[in-house]
Amino acid sequence: MRTRGKQPDVPAPKSPWDEIVPGLWMGGHEFRDRSGRLELAVVRDEFDVVQTLLRLPGYGPGPGVEHHVWAIPDGPLDGTQLAGVIRLARAANDALDAGRRVLVRCYHGYNRSGLVVAHALVQRGDTADQAIQLIRARRSAWALHNELFVEYLRTGLATVRLLEELAE
Repeated sequence: MRTRGKQPDVPAPKSPWDEIVPGLWMGGHEFRDRSGRLELAVVRDEFDVVQTLLRLPGYGPGPGVEHHVWAIPDGPLDGTQLAGVIRLARAANDALDAGRRVLVRCYHGYNRSGLVVAHALVQRGDTADQAIQLIRARRSAWALHNELFVEYLRTGLATVRLLEELAE
């Protein structure tokens, strides 16, 4: 199940990235500018740490920027993929605690990046629903429209990971 593929009417975001909480940004690889033209969201040195969940060549980040790549589908995740999401959320929080600017990105900056950012917020003390609501308010109403990811967050990623590994 690929959410993006099943919903071609999902609009590109209006900005390349948006700040969810101070220092923690969520974004994608393309966006629509003010005139409605599709633009590439190329990262250079705007951030100290970039976490990429869908890597496309030529989108950066620039040299000297810490870059973590963990490609995951916009659909069901196995235990290993969930473990990577949990690690990325922890790394994002560690970077935030060190005063660094973090961008978490995927294709549009809605679902995969939303999963990591929401889990980071849960690790910081928010409930899953608080994190989801904040992300939708700051990034887009389309953020976390993948209901499976919403259920993962409400259940708890550690619990979902354990259940996935038991099923394997």
